[in-house]
Amino acid sequence: MDYNKPRIAIAHGDTNGIGYETLFRVFGEQDLLSLFVPIIYGSPKVATYHRKAYELNANFTIIKTAQEAKEDRVNLLPTFEEEVKVEMGTATPESRRAALTALNRALSDQAEGLVDAIVSLPIADNTLLAPDGSPLTLSQHAELHAGAPGTSLTIHVSDNLRMAIAYEGSLSQALQQLSKESLLQKAALFHESLLRDFRLSTPRIALLRLNAQPSTEETDILKPAVDEARERHLGLFGPYSPEDFFTKGLYSQFDGVLAMHHDQGMIAFNLLSQNEGVTFCAGLPKVVVSTGNGDEAAFNRREESDEQRLRNALYMAIDTLRNRATYDEPLGNPLKKLYHEKRDESEKVRFNTPKKTDPAPKQE
Repeated sequence: MDYNKPRIAIAHGDTNGIGYETLFRVFGEQDLLSLFVPIIYGSPKVATYHRKAYELNANFTIIKTAQEAKEDRVNLLPTFEEEVKVEMGTATPESRRAALTALNRALSDQAEGLVDAIVSLPIADNTLLAPDGSPLTLSQHAELHAGAPGTSLTIHVSDNLRMAIAYEGSLSQALQQLSKESLLQKAALFHESLLRDFRLSTPRIALLRLNAQPSTEETDILKPAVDEARERHLGLFGPYSPEDFFTKGLYSQFDGVLAMHHDQGMIAFNLLSQNEGVTFCAGLPKVVVSTGNGDEAAFNRREESDEQRLRNALYMAIDTLRNRATYDEPLGNPLKKLYHEKRDESEKVRFNTPKKTDPAPKQE
């Protein structure tokens, strides 16, 4: 892969949302095309509809497969042929299905090595669902698509904050899933991502309390998890009171924050990111970034913020590809062991050489 021009798949998101408008506004800046090869996974007809509706001067080249993508142009790969009625600002079964089809095609092509990273434009609520009908995050959907459930972690990223969510859902749902083992797994995923994806050599992670005041969960689970994480050199500190942590600006002293549940983390993140944060799916074998999911992100137009989020997501995808390459390269061909192992694994003799002895006295 040429890291000067990675291939980035852009899933078009909900077809009734802000996706195409944002795309065409951002790709009006030709400088972006010098950084990567964009491949929009979507619909030429829907793209043309949005282009006319917003009177945007935007061009794209239709391709049949990702292998046909050309540099220095906006490539569009059709992911479905059926007609989709565009109803601006409203999620419909058709628009959700179109978003899901495009995303799944991008994930399949990524698994086959045809694209290097995925950037997903906003997807409406109730689009990504588990087999039992429960809602999924993009990270959870991507890991299920890869057949590896429970291996990812959602990290929300802005200029001044990296916020990971330990347990998606409400406080009560977090309490149902909470355990020391699962919390340590989340901390380990976060630590590894900060090392490899963000290239931070000794990351410090702050753990938030479940409640404003100390609780039995803190005594029985959170503090023991922090103690064990330190023994495993995961750089986990806390737990901290969420109110004090953010009002006193303590987040600026850490490389990442591990929130216990969705609302606890996202209220603070949205206030601090000024609507320009993006979502990174950590723990996956491939790079997946999103400009945000949910009806608020998909249909609430904030032109400058929407455009900046897409730029940030594209830059993050490129940076992560390069960060992973520089992190993995030195580990790809490790030196052979310079010691011999005895049967007792706890004892290792390094550079074992005979001890020098004094020369025998000369005989007269």
